[in-house]
Amino acid sequence: RDLAACLAVGQSVMLDNGAFSAWTRGAAPDWPAYYDWVAPVLSPVHWAVVPDVIDGDGPANDRLAAQWPHRREWAGVVWHLHEPLDRLAALADAWPRICFGSSGDYRDPGSDRWRARIDAAWNLLVRRGASPWTHMLRAMDQASAGPWPFASADSTNLARNHAAAPDPERMAARIDTRNPPTVWASRHEQMEMLDVA
Repeated sequence: RDLAACLAVGQSVMLDNGAFSAWTRGAAPDWPAYYDWVAPVLSPVHWAVVPDVIDGDGPANDRLAAQWPHRREWAGVVWHLHEPLDRLAALADAWPRICFGSSGDYRDPGSDRWRARIDAAWNLLVRRGASPWTHMLRAMDQASAGPWPFASADSTNLARNHAAAPDPERMAARIDTRNPPTVWASRHEQMEMLDVA
């Protein structure tokens, strides 16, 4: 409902597919309606998140990505942190923009486990020489603080909490004053202990 205002003031607008909200409510998304909604907005500067299944597996998300009816350069495909790193590598080869989604054992942005998984993902991308535009879903605070070179990030923190905040403009300014680094230096990855039954 705020799309017209966002397009009027935003340099670049990312249209989210609503999969997370639908997942939390147990609702089934209407993907054809989403495709129709984003169609008139997509352009070289305005892009949309490809439909995804939050707790799905790679093949389920690959099937949804294959149904994307618009140009790939106007979209960001989602790699969920619980999915294999091999899927991230395949997406980096096929799509110009990738969105990282916190999920599974890595659903809590900022946790030690989450940070280690993001490190492993960036190590993989750098080792392969692939540098797609990378967007962090639902973790703007962590993405802007670094050390990962995310090109963009989003959060609903300000939208949800501005009424309770004493100074929402200051809240927005704090977010806007931090930028992540532009390059990634591979980091040591902490190996996990084997789960022994």
